[in-house]
Amino acid sequence: MAEPPAPDLTSLDARAREIFREIVESYLTTGEPVGSRTLSKLGGMGLSAASIRNTMADLASLGLIEAPHAMAGRRPTHIGLRFFVDSLLQLGDVPLDEKREIDARIAQAGSNPQDVMGAASDLLSGLAGGAGLVVTPQRDAPVRHAEIVGIGPGQALLVLVFEDNQVENRIINTPADMPPGALAEAANYLNARFKGKTLAEAHAAAGDALQRDRAALDQAAAKLVESGLVEWSGEDPTLGRALIVSGRGNLLKDQQAIADLERARRLFDDLEKTRELIQVLDLAKSADTVRVYIGAENPLFSLSGSSLIVAPYMNAERKVVGALGVIGPTRLNYARVIPVVDYTARVVGKVLDGRNSER
Repeated sequence: MAEPPAPDLTSLDARAREIFREIVESYLTTGEPVGSRTLSKLGGMGLSAASIRNTMADLASLGLIEAPHAMAGRRPTHIGLRFFVDSLLQLGDVPLDEKREIDARIAQAGSNPQDVMGAASDLLSGLAGGAGLVVTPQRDAPVRHAEIVGIGPGQALLVLVFEDNQVENRIINTPADMPPGALAEAANYLNARFKGKTLAEAHAAAGDALQRDRAALDQAAAKLVESGLVEWSGEDPTLGRALIVSGRGNLLKDQQAIADLERARRLFDDLEKTRELIQVLDLAKSADTVRVYIGAENPLFSLSGSSLIVAPYMNAERKVVGALGVIGPTRLNYARVIPVVDYTARVVGKVLDGRNSER
């Protein structure tokens, strides 16, 4: 279905912007639509309920607000929330006590990347009130050794030992008529040609090397090497990486989620789609700052009507190595959550890179 045309927001005057801001901020705080009478009683507004209703009608015609039912007040649409985040949201800094908590909790996790990622996911879910999401880094350390071990008909286990002492196991398919020595021959070839290379370097060199050496390899071993290199080289960016999700229970604390259990169920289903979620979080690699996805802006969350706030974390060379974020209802406290996600990503990058965290 085609996207609706973007509304022309240049006609919004100061009064319309202020009323719209009040509607959004009230909705983000309470989760409830707000009516013209309530807005007219707010200090500093200085407008009658009738004047506010006229402006609300204009905002509705632009697609910025909607009424959940005929007798209700107004709440922002997803288009309206996007306009608010892009044009009206005022971001503050992370409070000093929260910075200290983030620094301490992530530092306490030590140097093991999996422990650091788990601590970051827990922190985000607790501080932001949604579910914390963290994608573990792509492996940059060179490979020290590779083994291929048969585990059953048609399958083998590729074991990769990296120079940073991390070990990864990946299942690969094997030819049905594979001779007994093919596993050892394929492993020996991988070690001879690609030991000391990173996964990215192996990927770049694999095609030419295998084409050149194919005649010297047993046919079954050559097919096994091809399968292993697909896994080793990371042609699928989600292979060999993990998604850590914390705080799913927070998603049921929202009263609207409880009232709409079907939407909550869809969100929980989305959180089980590990590969798709990793790909969504990897979109942060195209930017060096926080990205916000609201509702149907990302197809994965179009049915659950959720918001995702995601930031990349980087190494000392400013290379993006992973991403983390928060998912929750569209009425997340964007002004609070965006700085928390941004700061946590910077701390995680520094800790994983062996640098001191920001104070």
